[in-house]
Amino acid sequence: MDVILLERVHNLGQIGDVVKVRPGYARNYLLPLRKALRATEANKAKFESQRSQIEATNLERRSEAEKVRDKIADLKVVLIRQAGESGQLFGSVNARDLAEAASAAGFAIERRQVILDRPIKTLGLHPVRVALHPEVVIEITANVAKSTEEAEAQEKAGGYVGRSEEAGTADLETMLAEAEAAVAPVEAKSQAEPKAETKAKSEAKPRGEAKSRSKAESKPKGEESAKAEAETKPKSSGRGKKKS
Repeated sequence: MDVILLERVHNLGQIGDVVKVRPGYARNYLLPLRKALRATEANKAKFESQRSQIEATNLERRSEAEKVRDKIADLKVVLIRQAGESGQLFGSVNARDLAEAASAAGFAIERRQVILDRPIKTLGLHPVRVALHPEVVIEITANVAKSTEEAEAQEKAGGYVGRSEEAGTADLETMLAEAEAAVAPVEAKSQAEPKAETKAKSEAKPRGEAKSRSKAESKPKGEESAKAEAETKPKSSGRGKKKS
């Protein structure tokens, strides 16, 4: 379906743009909220005749939204919900809940102004976008907790603190394990160095003895060679006498 936008719509276009959308989206959202008109020839002519007035109205609404933005920029709303030990809610927090919490804090916000991709299902601090105007979007914080005291603790800690003690114990055990792992190689090395030194000394002595032994053995070999030469001379002289 083709429609004429009467205001800026996220991911669609600006005022006066003719865009194609799904029929259900147009009938259930854009047309009932007067964000668009059916793109008929009659509506196109009507829009062009009223364009100046529509743009002026949009500018006025934007200025008002910007004034509210300065007051609501750091808004934090507390929502008390039941949840399990792991922080999982027994239910969820939706756009209507957030709009009611903001209204209770003194700011008139409608459910359709809350931009929530999916319902909140866990305890903790959750950033939520709110469209005060199509061109003015702010972010508020939803503090979902099981009690007011827990909400205050979460705000100070900057997040869910339901299992802080267990987390602290786990962190301590991890630190001790890492410290022991770091010390073990150092102790093993210090124990290995004396053993290596003793082994080196024990190996050095036999090598020295082997060297002296080789020197001692080289001398008899020289004597044996001299003896062998002496024995060959008489044999050669005897052979000469026999030939003559």
